[in-house]
Amino acid sequence: MKLDVLVIAAHPDDAEICVGGSILRWCDAGRAVGIVDLTRGELGTRGSAADRAAETAAANLQMRLALRTNLEQPDGRVTPTVEARERLARVMRETAPEVVIAQHTDDLHPDHAATGWLARQAWYLAGLSRLAELDGSAPARRPKRFFSFMGHVPFEPTLVVDIGPVWERKCELVRCYASQLAPGNDSDRGQHFLFGADILSRMETRARFFGERIGVRFGEPLLALGPLALGDPSILL
Repeated sequence: MKLDVLVIAAHPDDAEICVGGSILRWCDAGRAVGIVDLTRGELGTRGSAADRAAETAAANLQMRLALRTNLEQPDGRVTPTVEARERLARVMRETAPEVVIAQHTDDLHPDHAATGWLARQAWYLAGLSRLAELDGSAPARRPKRFFSFMGHVPFEPTLVVDIGPVWERKCELVRCYASQLAPGNDSDRGQHFLFGADILSRMETRARFFGERIGVRFGEPLLALGPLALGDPSILL
C-alpha cells in the first residue's frame, strides 16, 4: 500500500491528540495516511487494552485512514532495539510514504522519546538496499521528509499546520478515547498526571498558541529533520 504520510506514535491516542487535525486535513484532501502505534497502551492508568482497542477503532472510522497497524511493543518499555527498528523500517519500505511524522526525541515520557529515536533510526535504515535484500521484503526506499510532532516538551517549529477548519472534528476524534479523559477512580480528577489540566484543555491551549503564531485560530507544530527548500512538496501536504 502506497502512503503519502506515515505517522508513528507510542500509544493509541498520541497521534490523534498531537497531530489529529493535520491527519484530518490530509485525509480530507485525498491523501493516503497511515498510523503505526508501537504499543496497545496496556499499562495506562486509565482504561484497559480492550478499551483502547475499541476507542482506536472508533477513531479510525472518523479519520478514514488508509492503514493503521501496531508494532506490539510492551507499553512502558519501548526501546529502539535492532529488531524493532528493522520491523519499522520494513513498514516504511512497504508503504513508501513521502513523509514520516513521529514523536520528538525530547519528551518526558520514556516511550515517547524512545519512539522518536526508533522512528528516526528506522527512517535511515529504510534506505539501505542490502538490509532490504536480507529482509526479503520491499525494495529499499527512504521517505523524503521526516518531521517530529510535539509531546510534553515544546520546541520552535519548522512549520505549523492550520487546523482551524477541522478543530471541532479533532476534538470529537480525541473524545473517542473516553477512557483517557474520564477519572479512573475516586482519587483521579481526570487531569494530566504531570501538568494538572485535562487533555482537551491542554490540547486547546497549545493549538491556540501555535495558531496565533501563524495568524489562524488553531495550529499544530511540526519540526523538520533538516532545512526545507522553498516549494518543498512536503509543505503542500
